[in-house]
Amino acid sequence: MELTGWVKNYDWGRKGINSAVAQLAMANDPDFTLNEEESYAEMWMGTHICGVSVVKETGETLDRVLKKDLPYLFKVLSISKALSIQVHPNKCEAERLHKERPEIYKDDNHKPELAIALTPFVALVGFQPVEDIRDFIDEFQPLSKLIGKEAVDKLHQSPSSETLKLCYEKLMNSKEADVAKCIKDIAKNYQRELKFNELLNVFNKINADFPGDVGVLSLFFLNLVHLQPGQAIYLGANEIHAYLDGDCVECMACSDNVIRAGLTPKYKDVEQLIASVIFEGADAGRKLFLPYHIDENVQVYVPPVDDFAVIHVAIKHTVENYKLQVQPYGSILITLEGSRTLRLNTSAGLKEIVLTRGSIVYIPVEAAPEIEFSPAEDCGENFTCYIATYNYFRVA
Repeated sequence: MELTGWVKNYDWGRKGINSAVAQLAMANDPDFTLNEEESYAEMWMGTHICGVSVVKETGETLDRVLKKDLPYLFKVLSISKALSIQVHPNKCEAERLHKERPEIYKDDNHKPELAIALTPFVALVGFQPVEDIRDFIDEFQPLSKLIGKEAVDKLHQSPSSETLKLCYEKLMNSKEADVAKCIKDIAKNYQRELKFNELLNVFNKINADFPGDVGVLSLFFLNLVHLQPGQAIYLGANEIHAYLDGDCVECMACSDNVIRAGLTPKYKDVEQLIASVIFEGADAGRKLFLPYHIDENVQVYVPPVDDFAVIHVAIKHTVENYKLQVQPYGSILITLEGSRTLRLNTSAGLKEIVLTRGSIVYIPVEAAPEIEFSPAEDCGENFTCYIATYNYFRVA
């Protein structure tokens, strides 16, 4: 089944044709109309109620055709300005939050997620080592003053998860006027220190997009991570993060639950974020999530959850036919570049689909044990696609 993705026009997305989401939507859907002034932030592929994919041939939604929900939600993101400082709840928290406030937390599922960079990609991921955070607080005195002597002294006496939590909680609960004054002071008087720590450009960009927002000061607490295309980060439940810039493929459990606390015009649930977040410091290098290679054409990103895995297929134009072994689980494929003919078994027999940039295909359980990628007519390009599926690669 060929699918149409569901496009989301959040304010943080890239505008017009500069958005990878818009480019893919134009290639995927002949009825898509581009507006150069519109932000195109996300393309959703799956069965989540807030953005169900549509079967091209019939116009039916994918969930109705399958008569069930997929365990994952697949996306492409194109980011121009920061997403919120956020965490995603674990399963127990999600069930409670959805029951208590369904208007904010719209489903009862957890939301571990994996982001794979398509372009140079910048994000804040997890807390820095506590000693590094202590040094930043000392170096940027307006921040030290905002947090307060008592909390900072405790951080010095015993750098730990407990004293990190104390300082971050003080920061996030500070008065808006005091936060704005602190940021203004740093912006005016600490340019040299920002530049030395390679934070100047990011600080100025975030502050320009969200002037005086407390999330700007999270830059001194969280790891600033720069990904190159193909590199990935995995975010388990309750790991604090914020995507800042770039394009990525993202896969997650089938949920849209987000606990936000900064860099957003949306509802900020600071109390819940502080209660949920894991206050553990770690070096930025430990945040990279490595795939394993099946062969020279395929690598797989296998997170420590059952809900999803992501297969990256990259076939050089010199390769004739390539057969990919698959298990009998429903999967979704999106093509990013090149062209190939996909041959697969379906309930109606053998089917061939010509894949080009923007093609989205649901691969049914009947396709197992293998699907085949054959050269398309007159195509001399390398071929790249990503496939989201149930995590049958995981070893319990």
